Amino acid sequence: MMLKQGIQRLRTVAKNDGLDGIKRRLARKVVQRMNTRWNLAELDFPLRRSDVIDLSTYEINTAVASESARLKIGWVCIPPTIGSGGHTTFFRMVQSVIDAGHECTLVLYDRDNDDVARHEEALRTGWPWLTADIVGASQIDSSYDALIASSWPTAHVVASRAPQEMNCFYFVQDFEPYFYPRGYLYQLAEDSYRLGFHTIALGGMVASELESSAGITPDVIVPFGCDRETYFRRTRPEGTPDRSGVVYYARKDNDRRGYLLAKAVLERFHQLCPEQPIHLYGDEVSGWNIPIVNHGNLSPQQLNDLYNSTIASLAMSFTNISLVASELLAAGNVPVLNESATARQDASYAVWAPPSPEALAQALRSVVRAPDLERQAQQAASQLPQSWSHTAKLTLREIEDHIARVVPRSEGLKGSVS
Repeated sequence: MMLKQGIQRLRTVAKNDGLDGIKRRLARKVVQRMNTRWNLAELDFPLRRSDVIDLSTYEINTAVASESARLKIGWVCIPPTIGSGGHTTFFRMVQSVIDAGHECTLVLYDRDNDDVARHEEALRTGWPWLTADIVGASQIDSSYDALIASSWPTAHVVASRAPQEMNCFYFVQDFEPYFYPRGYLYQLAEDSYRLGFHTIALGGMVASELESSAGITPDVIVPFGCDRETYFRRTRPEGTPDRSGVVYYARKDNDRRGYLLAKAVLERFHQLCPEQPIHLYGDEVSGWNIPIVNHGNLSPQQLNDLYNSTIASLAMSFTNISLVASELLAAGNVPVLNESATARQDASYAVWAPPSPEALAQALRSVVRAPDLERQAQQAASQLPQSWSHTAKLTLREIEDHIARVVPRSEGLKGSVS
């Protein structure tokens, strides 16, 4: 009986998803059994046990002001993969501070290895304009005037390793507890905002989440920017093909990126507008029931070409607005985003729709069916936020001013954070 039911299930899967669907389900079964037997998820824990902060015994740093005109600042992050948007934003801040005359070092935290030399090639290849020195987190010491965390794991690292009188900052680009189900990792991420660091929040959505969900008011909010040198709308010469189709940045590995919803949206959009091509870049995808153009990973210049040739886009994120939204807009492509009241503060220029397949597909349809596509593209490109240099200037000023005027936020009493 069980064998018969199993065969029937396989036939159903084959009918709905083909042979590829069967292979994926078998692979999932194998992975699930391996994970149960060897607890593979534990290998993904992002910190060494010695770097995990327990708030019940944690003492907030008693930071002191610096009178040095040239500050030495350590910017702490995990090793990046080429193309990481969050790292790119963080590195823009680093380079701006370097250009202002300060000494900046990129401090990489690798949970498994203190020797971070193997990461330097990816850094220099992916961000050739970044001139900061690179060291490992084992070299954190009192020679720095300040340390700046970039994520919840690095906030724990800074808190566990920084000297007691260090100026500690936290550049917050996302509300990172939302990266996880409610549990230990969620709690550790939320705890990172209660370490007493001087907090710089990127955008109103993050600031709102910090206040409503973690009870923390950021010290300053800096706005999103746009890379206007790379992403821009090109004037279309006569005889050039009109814009057509939509584009979507596919990220399958993070549910917060809304991949499954995006797939359902674009399948419905194809039903509504079958003449419009659908372009995907980022992760290679398979198993879709509609025609798509898979571009894979593209360079920024290639992305600008793609954005300039398409009408609209689907930019999905459930934690903070996608960084690609402003880049699409700069090229005259109208981004459609999943509705979020707090995110609207950072992207009032986009088209918003409730996070459902029908609502988002209909929003895309309304954009691609606009009566004057080129006028629409022109209007879209005129609504840009300021450049990232503005964000970087505000960040620099906050760092300099805080270090110059710092007053200890605590006398280091245990239990002063809760």
